[in-house]
Amino acid sequence: MLPNQLELNPQDWVDLHADYLYGYAITRVRNEEQVRDLIQETFLAALENINKFEGRSSERTWLVAILKNKIFDVYRKQARSGATTSIGITEEETVFFDPDLNNWKKEHWPSPLGIEEQDPLHNKELKSILELCMQKLPPLWLSIFTMKHMDDESKDTICTQLKVSDSNFWVIIHRAKVNLRSCIQKNWL
Repeated sequence: MLPNQLELNPQDWVDLHADYLYGYAITRVRNEEQVRDLIQETFLAALENINKFEGRSSERTWLVAILKNKIFDVYRKQARSGATTSIGITEEETVFFDPDLNNWKKEHWPSPLGIEEQDPLHNKELKSILELCMQKLPPLWLSIFTMKHMDDESKDTICTQLKVSDSNFWVIIHRAKVNLRSCIQKNWL
């Protein structure tokens, strides 16, 4: 047995880490059955690669990294199943933006949601509406939006992982945000 294997306790992984891994995955995948499968696959992959654990991180961090890669595999699969080859900005969309400001035209600024005085992340109702709205996004958009704004992945990583061009990335991010804004305004206000 290698020295770093002494630090790992696979017999305790379910008790120590399953709930945390579940919480991490459910916010990114949103399918309970698929999340349970991903966690099982994570534990299995960790067991199969236990000799590759170098001890440079905690056991939990290592398991989360494995799970993260499994989630990226789900994103890639979703992106392939609902992929579009090239996405351009429509003329209708240019009505909302002022290219000189690189922002919304004043008459199309988002309406205040009435939560500016509070921390919106602590608002359970808004969170549930956001999750509902995110599920309405096409799979590729959801994958890109989640990787960018939940996982803080770089544009280059996302484009490489999901095989989308830079320009498609920015158009998808833009469209996802516009759709989420519209959905939240319809369901929140």
